[in-house]
Amino acid sequence: MGTLTIGSKLFDWGARTYVMGILNITPDSFSGDGLLPSSDPLAQAGLDSLTNAVQQAHRFISAGADILDVGGESTRPGAQPLSVDEELARVVPVVRALSLRFPSTIISIDTYKAVVAEECCKVGAQLLNDVWGLRADPAMPAFAARHNVPVILMHNRSTPANAQVRERLGGRYVGMEYDNLVEDVKAELMESVQLARTAGVPDEYIILDPGIGFGKTVEQNLELLNRLDEIRALGFPVLLGPSRKSFIGYTLDLPPDQRLEGTAAAVSVGITHGADIIRVHDVESMARVARMTDAIVRRKAA
Repeated sequence: MGTLTIGSKLFDWGARTYVMGILNITPDSFSGDGLLPSSDPLAQAGLDSLTNAVQQAHRFISAGADILDVGGESTRPGAQPLSVDEELARVVPVVRALSLRFPSTIISIDTYKAVVAEECCKVGAQLLNDVWGLRADPAMPAFAARHNVPVILMHNRSTPANAQVRERLGGRYVGMEYDNLVEDVKAELMESVQLARTAGVPDEYIILDPGIGFGKTVEQNLELLNRLDEIRALGFPVLLGPSRKSFIGYTLDLPPDQRLEGTAAAVSVGITHGADIIRVHDVESMARVARMTDAIVRRKAA
């Protein structure tokens, strides 16, 4: 699988699991951890939000985060899209502040808009996390290639018509049909890979994300998680993002703030099936889960 160097950090795929901490610069995150006050009429990153983001980032790094993933637009089922200007106002000040405060930590920008990606990379972002796998903005593949930025390509079939929201458990997708779940996900991920390759992004700069929770039913998410090794067999590092998601909530009948154990189970199974990066809210707990799982499944023969 090889290695990838981002900034001063070497990612040695297969040697251990890397931890990505989620920084939601939103007022409406499904998980309740949004760093913008819901009363902010402009929902912009003001002084309080910057302070909150820096403090959370410090906690994450101290707890073992290798990457900080900054996102300004909620991707929960039923969420309303943001304008480019709104998203820029939320994330650019945060990325700039984190880059200055934590220069040795990798900062990822969670966006599918090339303009947002470019402005964030100007102020310190070093990794792109595109939840639409380069499909939403035709300018994104060329931007990534032109600026030599590694990209996370996520599988996503989310449609508002299939989103179902329950007050206590949040949003989930229903009625999502696949001819063959894992084969369809693999094929569509490789379509995103081809978009990247055609633009000039080298293979070693590509990371795949099966899109747990995005356009998949509870049962489909469970199956995909248990067959993650088939995604890993495509030959690219894999990011897994199960943290606090609704497939856990609907399985255990628990709201987002009570999904720690369910997330831990999903993370451990995911690592066992080949996840290279875990994207999580509860960094301290999940970093421990990752280290313990690594000790079991990545042990080298004596």
